[in-house]
Amino acid sequence: MLHTTFANLRSHLRRLLSTGLAVVLGVGFLAATLLIGSSVRGAFDQSFDEWTDGVAVAVRSDSRIGSDEVVAQIGTLDLALAEQVATVDGVGVIAPSVEGSARIIGADGEALGGDGPPTLAGNWVEDDGLNPYDLAEGRAPAAPDEVVIDRRSADLGELSVGDTTTVLTPRPVEVTIVGIGTYGDRDSFGPTTFTAFTTEQAQDLFVGDREQVHQLLVAATPDVDPDALAAEVTALVPDGTEVLTGDELAADLMAMIESDFIGFFETMLLAFAAIALLVATFSIHNTFSILVAQRVRESALLRAIGASRGQVLGAVTIEALLVGAVASGLGVAVGVGLGHLALWAMDGAGFGMGTGLVLSPGRVAVAFAVGVLVTLVASLAPSVQASRVAPLAAIRDTAVERTRASRPRTAVGLGLLGLSAVALVSAPSAGDGAIARAGLGAAGVLVAVVMLGPVVARPVASALGLPVALVRGQSGVLARRNAVRNPRRTAGTASALTLGVAVVALFTVFASSITAAIDDTVARQFGGDLVVASDDFSSAGLSGDLAPAIEELPEVARAVGGGNAVMEIDGDTEYATAIDVARLDGLLDMGVAEGSLADLGPDDLAVSSDMAEDHGWEVGDVVTAIPSPGATEQLRIVALYENTDLLGPVLVHPEMWARHTAQPADVAILVEAAPGVGLDEARAAIAAVTERFDAPAPQDRDEYVDAVAGEVEAILGIVYGLLVVAVLIALMGIANTVSLSVHERTRELGLLRAVGQTRRQLRSMVRWESVIVAVFGTAVGVLLGVVLGWGLLRAISEAEGIATPLAVPVGQLAVIVGIGAVAGILAAWRPARRASRLDVLAAIATD
Repeated sequence: MLHTTFANLRSHLRRLLSTGLAVVLGVGFLAATLLIGSSVRGAFDQSFDEWTDGVAVAVRSDSRIGSDEVVAQIGTLDLALAEQVATVDGVGVIAPSVEGSARIIGADGEALGGDGPPTLAGNWVEDDGLNPYDLAEGRAPAAPDEVVIDRRSADLGELSVGDTTTVLTPRPVEVTIVGIGTYGDRDSFGPTTFTAFTTEQAQDLFVGDREQVHQLLVAATPDVDPDALAAEVTALVPDGTEVLTGDELAADLMAMIESDFIGFFETMLLAFAAIALLVATFSIHNTFSILVAQRVRESALLRAIGASRGQVLGAVTIEALLVGAVASGLGVAVGVGLGHLALWAMDGAGFGMGTGLVLSPGRVAVAFAVGVLVTLVASLAPSVQASRVAPLAAIRDTAVERTRASRPRTAVGLGLLGLSAVALVSAPSAGDGAIARAGLGAAGVLVAVVMLGPVVARPVASALGLPVALVRGQSGVLARRNAVRNPRRTAGTASALTLGVAVVALFTVFASSITAAIDDTVARQFGGDLVVASDDFSSAGLSGDLAPAIEELPEVARAVGGGNAVMEIDGDTEYATAIDVARLDGLLDMGVAEGSLADLGPDDLAVSSDMAEDHGWEVGDVVTAIPSPGATEQLRIVALYENTDLLGPVLVHPEMWARHTAQPADVAILVEAAPGVGLDEARAAIAAVTERFDAPAPQDRDEYVDAVAGEVEAILGIVYGLLVVAVLIALMGIANTVSLSVHERTRELGLLRAVGQTRRQLRSMVRWESVIVAVFGTAVGVLLGVVLGWGLLRAISEAEGIATPLAVPVGQLAVIVGIGAVAGILAAWRPARRASRLDVLAAIATD
């Protein structure tokens, strides 16, 4: 039996290898994801070890704002504590450390960084052992207007020692570059920028108090154990202070980047890898189903001459195991190549850590094992089907294959569809569990649609094939009949494409709905003329002096700036907006429900009606707020409002926030032009001011909406790029199925040629059959994506309190369907060409 199995493998080698291509791509994507994640994690781990290499002990405040996963602010430390720490035996050098954010302006006037990676700033640590940066050129800063920058920023900004430039803190600071540093043997700490001032200047800019620092870095004398030193320092320092060894500090930094970036990065990639593997599973299952159906007589003959069901089952399983093993091995190799390519692209885009791909044996083994397992699972049902073939089937003239969905499958599919639809529709009523219920309902709908595919395949494919039959004559008629005569096969072939397209359509609907919601929100709530908005993800933001400078212009009636203010309110971390809301009358409609925003002063706050309801607050209540670690404010609620889309659920006065931050910054400035001043005239005047502050140019409402939508579309572009792999696997499945179908119908095709069908007509028939199947899968996927997008948007809107109505981008979805049709032609190109070259007599003689 084993000999027969290997003989089958040799005889069907080409078909099995084509089956394995789906596994190769799926495993390649997974392997690349795992290896990239491992490499990025390893690079950060190594970098943080280098960062803390000379640090025996770090002393810092244990007061912070945020959660264990995301720390928004860490408290400062009294610099005088350094004198006490210095009295501990074993303490060598103590260096104060100040941390902040700043953007460097390059020689071309453009700001460097800010597109994701941090724009780091702080003080230049004098001790070489405690400073992770080394001076490669120049000297350390000695005056308030002197800085050291990293070599990567110097190269990108075309800056060198002796040049003068501006650093946005966010207040523009004119500086002279006196030194260029490197991070070990690298130009910088990954894709970050770094600006180092004198300690005093860094304190002024980022702490606001020359008696405070963020932490003390301690180097030990030779042969002193860091753990023992940490214990002694802990016994000395006051309450509210924590002491970490260098290793613990590195682990803490790694944990922060893990939760803030690496975890999300890996989760996103793994989600797409899972989609690719799921699509591959459908493709493999369908291919093995066809192979088993084509070998019914062969399986029956084996049974007739004494093979047991277990042996037949084992034979198909061995085939799947070998295909999975070979394809998974190739997939790992492809994944290594993709990993190198991805890291190279990340480095080129400025997001890399400058590290090569790390080949982790464990992760390679996981990718290989998953590929083999996916292949075995996908082949399980066909294997069982092959083992159930009755010996009498060997005497039949033709192979017998079930072409319709069974009644139990139909019943289960309809039941699952009904239950899942109820879960999806009722998700908004689930409160905090709305998103989870909607996700469960969406998954159920997806499974139900796959189960019911054979039920709808015949009528839908028939309808889609009608135009083909009318336009392409007899070849179109035959293509349509071929597409509908085996609904199970048509549905199975299209299911992988349906899944991939459904995810693409889902994200397309999401992006369109978010863009429409932003457009609607700005149109309804913003009554101003222009917006100056921060165009980066850096925490530096816009200078607090910019809005007053704009408002001084005779062309401007009002300019109101608003910035982010992260604080704890009633024990919860809230992302508030610091803005003089009393000046927003007529400029922004907040939908006041109770109280008056005009009453908001430095000791007050306004909250959304939903937030007030959740906490049981009313106008006049006083709540405890912690705007910075160790500081407490008692703030009185003066207003409740409904519209939270632009400014969020909490509003505080800028003066209150300025009391607790050394870096007050705006993220947007809302501008109203003076009466009688045209938009272009106001824009030109404001642009001259923003240029002086190295800030973005002003935008009108449409430009602002387009800019925000552009960020959504950029993210969507990445999503599309990742999903291309899944869709490519699905199209390969269609090509494989068409190829197997052509092989199965060799005699039929020969007879068609014998009765007068030309080669061109034969190619047209095969291609249009593929197009009908591809369009069927694409159309069902698009419809499914729209339905799931609607359900998930409703749940997210309810859970997050953000009204996001459904917006169906008909044009984009039509393009997706059109791409599906073109892909169907491409998938059938080679099988159709091979079919048209069949020898007529040999084809007719085929058994």
